[in-house]
This record gives sequence, C-alpha cells and structure tokens, in this order.
Amino acid sequence: MRNVKGFGLFSLILLLAISCGKFRKIEKSPDWRVKYEAGLNYYAKKDYYRASVLFEQILPIVRGLPEGEKVQFYLAYCQFYDKLYLLASEQFKTFYETYGRSSLAEEARYMYAFSLYESSPNANLDQTSSIDAMAAMQEFLNRYPSSKFRDKAVEIIVSTQEKLERKGFENARQYHKMRQYKAAIVALNNFKNNFPDSKFLEEAYFLVIDAEYALAQQSIISKQGERYKAVIEYYQEFLDKYPESKFLREAEKQYADSLEKMNSLKKTNL
Repeated sequence: MRNVKGFGLFSLILLLAISCGKFRKIEKSPDWRVKYEAGLNYYAKKDYYRASVLFEQILPIVRGLPEGEKVQFYLAYCQFYDKLYLLASEQFKTFYETYGRSSLAEEARYMYAFSLYESSPNANLDQTSSIDAMAAMQEFLNRYPSSKFRDKAVEIIVSTQEKLERKGFENARQYHKMRQYKAAIVALNNFKNNFPDSKFLEEAYFLVIDAEYALAQQSIISKQGERYKAVIEYYQEFLDKYPESKFLREAEKQYADSLEKMNSLKKTNL
C-alpha cells in the first residue's frame, strides 16, 4: 500500500513538473500566437493564473488586432475569477473604453461595476468602494435599461444601499454608546436625512430622543430648558411617525420627565 501511495505521489509530482515545464516553454516562446492559443486553452480549463500571465504578455502586441479584444476581455475575467477585483475592474473599464462598439461592451460595463462591488469591504469598514460600485451600477442601468443584467444590477444597488445604511447607522450609534451625545444627535439626524426609508430609521428617531434627554440631564441649568424642550419636540415627531414603536414606552418616560423638568424650571425662574 505504501508503494502504491508513493508511486501516486511521484506521478503527481512528475505531472506537475511536466506541466510547469510546458508552461515555461510557452512563456518563453517568441511567437505571440502560441501564447494566445495556450492562453485560451488555460482559460477554458479554468487555469486563470497561467492564462492571465500569457494574456498580459501579449496584450501590448495584439492591441489593435482582432485578437486584442478577446485577450483584453478574458484577462479581465481571469483577474476577476482570481479575486483580484480592483485589477479586474480596471481591465473591464479599459475594455469598454477601448472597444466601445463591441458586442461585449455592455457586459464589460456591468462587470466593471460588479468587480467594484465585490471589492467593497464589510459594513464596519470604509465604504468608498461601495459608493463607487453603486454609482457605476446606476450608470450602467441608465445606459442599458433593458439589459439582461438588469435584475442583478438592481439587486446589487439595493444590497449596497443597505450596507451604506448600516455603516451610517452604526457610526451614529457609536457616538451614542460612547456618550458623546452632541455628536450622536448630529450624526443621527444626518442619518435620518440621508436614509429616509431605512429600516434603522425607527431606532434612529428614538436614539435622538435618548441622546437629547441624556444631554439635558448633564447640562448646566441655563441649557436644560432648551434641551428638555428638544426632547419633547423629538418625542412628538417620533410618536406621529411610529405610534406602535417598541421604543415608545422608554420614550414616553423621557417625555414625561422632560415635561416635569420643564415645569420645574419655569417655576424656579418665576
């Protein structure tokens, strides 16, 4: 049994050595056509690394030739499949800018936006690439409203929007958790304005009340009146918008206490 396993391992190593030797020979060939055909063959076998190496070598040579269009397009896909998404996005962009009249230009524009989307990080990290992806996908839909990629493009825009919403909300809520209530109120109100249809909107409205109430409690007396008044106004807006909210009971307590404090402050000033 050990001899059989050893022979199998030796055979595998031998095949790899032969394969690598064959690739090196192709890579050193002075004939770009040899590399072109080999690149297509590697691509068909899903060996995207070797295909991309050969396509990159011959790209400057075949640019302007009939083969150049396919090389540029396949090179972009090689990088995409190897998860080099930013490189892929640049290759797809170069393709549709170079071959704007190609039948593949539509797909290249979609894949440019999709590659940006795939490169975007989780919601807790910087979302610049997500914003770029959403803008690129919207531009794609504007150009190709009836595209076969339309449904997927819409899905990506919605998904990116949700990611940006979560990022915006988490940033604002973080101020609240850190008890930086002034910053929290500004950030939460900005979130409300920027994402008026967000699923986080209800909680954002409540957190503004909670932050304003906490800020009023820790303020000097001369500032308390206007801040308790703000709590009351935010609560009334919240009640109109979310009369059945799960946060309503807590908001009502803060509202009632703010009314009481307001009345107390008025009597003190008389």
